[in-house]
Amino acid sequence: MPLTLQSTVTLPHDVTMPLLGLGTFKASPGESTRQAVCAALAAGYRLIDTAAAYGNEESVGQALADSPLARREIFVTTKVWIDAQGYEPTLAACRRSLRALGLDYLDLYLIHWPVPDRWLESWRALMQLQQDGLCRAIGVSNCDIAHLERLRAYSPVVPAVNQVEFSPFLYRKALLDYCRAHGIQLEAYSPLTRGYRLSHPTVRALADKYGKTPAQLLIRWPLQHEVVVIPKSTHPARIRENADVFDFAISDEDMATLDGLNEDYATTDAGWRSRFAA
Repeated sequence: MPLTLQSTVTLPHDVTMPLLGLGTFKASPGESTRQAVCAALAAGYRLIDTAAAYGNEESVGQALADSPLARREIFVTTKVWIDAQGYEPTLAACRRSLRALGLDYLDLYLIHWPVPDRWLESWRALMQLQQDGLCRAIGVSNCDIAHLERLRAYSPVVPAVNQVEFSPFLYRKALLDYCRAHGIQLEAYSPLTRGYRLSHPTVRALADKYGKTPAQLLIRWPLQHEVVVIPKSTHPARIRENADVFDFAISDEDMATLDGLNEDYATTDAGWRSRFAA
């Protein structure tokens, strides 16, 4: 079946998650973020991703309140930050995020980074929050295979989602295969490499071939790998452009070419990533 803006994946407990959403990392709190979320919802997006650390949950919540859409039509994700990990702090952090967003429940709640010696207790809190009906689905972010193996040994509940940086230049095939094998949905942030690889000659040539922009090509690529993708923008025209990726399909040959661009290029600071290594 062809992919559309309405395409979804199914998480545990029959929770449906849109394949394409709006990311709000580094979207400043205030009117620009509110307008960006409003523009995304008007353009047909139904997944909005935020985090306590972004400082913009209230702005996202204002946009949700302004939307004529029913709550059940919008999939909202937020995350517990590193300073609130541990069992009781995570329970409190979730309730703070709910208040900031003006919501009664979250569709997906993630551990933002696996803080050593504390993140497994945060996972226990997430399980409790899900049991209490405050989170429909729970998951993790920035976890590699070693983290996931440790979590599977700790808990019978497998994360519904693992949100990581993912692009042709950071093609984490082993992690993708692992997540597929264990029923974990991979979700891609920074699919556009924060713009640093948009002018790559192969990306530009393939974008021209399909009559698309380099950004549209890089958004389409994870979708065809069945990866949820959340490109970030606060510009309404760009938000609409980023969703215009369902009228073409990248050929198998060109997908392989894009896969081959991997250079383990991450836009997240290496020191920051090493701090939370398994």
